[in-house]
Amino acid sequence: MAKWVGTDPTFYPSAKSAMEAPREKLGYVALLQPDALGVIDLDPDSETYGQLIHQLLLPGEEEDELHHFGWNACSSALCPTAFHPTLERRYLILPGIRSSRIYIVDTQPDPKRPRIVRTIEPEEIKERTGYSRLHTVHCGPDGIFISALGSGDGDGGPGGILVLDHFNFNVLGAWEMDRGPQHFSYDFWWHIAHDVTVTSEWATPDLFENGLQLDALLQRKYGHKMHFFDSRSRKHLTEIDFGDQHQMVLELRPAHNPKKTYGFVSVVTDVTNLASSIWTWYQENGKWDVKKIIEIPAQPAEPDQLPPALKDVGAVPPLVTDIVLSLDDRYLYVPCWGTGELRQYDVSDPFNAKLTGKVEIGGIVNQKAHPNGKKITGGPQMVELSRDGKRLYFSNSLYSSWDDQFYPEGIKGAVVKVDILAEGGMEIDPDFLIQLEKGRAHQIRLDGGDCSTDTFCYP
Repeated sequence: MAKWVGTDPTFYPSAKSAMEAPREKLGYVALLQPDALGVIDLDPDSETYGQLIHQLLLPGEEEDELHHFGWNACSSALCPTAFHPTLERRYLILPGIRSSRIYIVDTQPDPKRPRIVRTIEPEEIKERTGYSRLHTVHCGPDGIFISALGSGDGDGGPGGILVLDHFNFNVLGAWEMDRGPQHFSYDFWWHIAHDVTVTSEWATPDLFENGLQLDALLQRKYGHKMHFFDSRSRKHLTEIDFGDQHQMVLELRPAHNPKKTYGFVSVVTDVTNLASSIWTWYQENGKWDVKKIIEIPAQPAEPDQLPPALKDVGAVPPLVTDIVLSLDDRYLYVPCWGTGELRQYDVSDPFNAKLTGKVEIGGIVNQKAHPNGKKITGGPQMVELSRDGKRLYFSNSLYSSWDDQFYPEGIKGAVVKVDILAEGGMEIDPDFLIQLEKGRAHQIRLDGGDCSTDTFCYP
C-alpha cells in the first residue's frame, strides 16, 4: 500500500538541505467537535489562499478527539539504518486520544481531498500492544511510532510507545522491552545517530481526560521526569527527575543536527509559582542531565477576571504546552496558551536563551484581538514552522476538557499565521486568519514536511 518507486523528493538528508525545499502549499489541521481533518490552502498564488478548503469528517460513532497526528514516512527513510528509501510521504496517521482509534488517511491522488483508506479499531490496538489513549505520531527509519498515555485495562498506566508497520500499517506491538521505572507517557523523540530514544511525562487518563485535576496537581501527582532508552535494545537507560514541583514535562525537541546530543523540553507549571519553563537536556561525559534556560512567570489578575479554576490563585499561568525548533537549531518558538503570547528565543547557545521576539493574541484575561480586529478566543497553542523558518502557523485549542476549564466562554477554532523577520522578531500577518464556523483546531502539519516532522541523519 505504501510503496513508492524512487526517492520521495520531500525527503532530505540534512536539515540544511530541507531549509531549501519549496514553500508549503497546503496545511492539514486536526479539527474537533466534530472530529475531522481540515485542509488549508497555503499557496499565496491560489484563489482560495488562507481558507479552509476541505474537511474530511471522521466516521467514528463516539468522540475520537484528534490530537498529534503525523506522516507515515519522512527524511528518516534516508538514514543508513533504513531499509526502505522507496517509501513515500503520502499517508497521514490520525490517532484519537479519546477513542484510541487510528485512521490511515491517503493524501493522493488529490492532496486537497484526502480520504480514509483504513481504520484500526481500539480493540486491536489494546490486544496487540496493551495500550490506549493514543497521542503523538513520529515516522522512524524502521516503523511508524505512536505514543500512548494509558494501558489497555482502563484509565491507568503504564503508557508507552507502539509501532506500526511502514508498508501495511499493521499494529506490530509495544516498542519497549524493558521500561524500567517509566510509568507516565507523553512525547518521545530520539538522537538517532546515538541510538538513544527520549520520552517525557504527562499523566494517565484518569488525571487528564475529564480536565486538569487541580487537587492532584497541588499534590504533585503529574509527570515530572524524562526517560532515556537504548533505541536498539529498547531498554531503559536512565531517568532525570525535574523535581515534583515541576509538573507535566511535555514537548521534546531535539537538535536537528544529528551530531548534537541536546534538545529542549517544556514544563507546563511550577506549582510553587505557576511559571512555565524550558529546559535543555544534554549529554556530558557520557551522562544525561538538564538545565533550566527559560522561566516564564504567571501574570497577576483579579479574581473576577479569572475562570473558576484560577480564581483562588489570582494569576494566569502561561501554560506552555507546545514548542517548535527551527531547522537551523537557532530559534525556539514558545506559545503561552494561558497568557496569550507567542515568544521567540535565540537558542544558538542552547544553554543561554535570548528572547528575540514576542506577539500577543488571545489569552484568558485582557484578550488581544487579531491585527484585523477580530476577537480570538483561546491563545497560541499548537505551533508549526515552515522548513525555511519564515512562516509559523498556530491554532488555539489545547484539549476539549481543558479548554472548557480555562476558557469557559468557549473557544472558536482558529489558525493564525506569523511572519518571521530575517534577523529575529516576528509579526502576525494581518491578512491571514482562518476562523471555524464551529468546532476547534489543534495539530497542524504542512505538506512536504515541517520543523517537527522529520529526523535527519546527516549534518
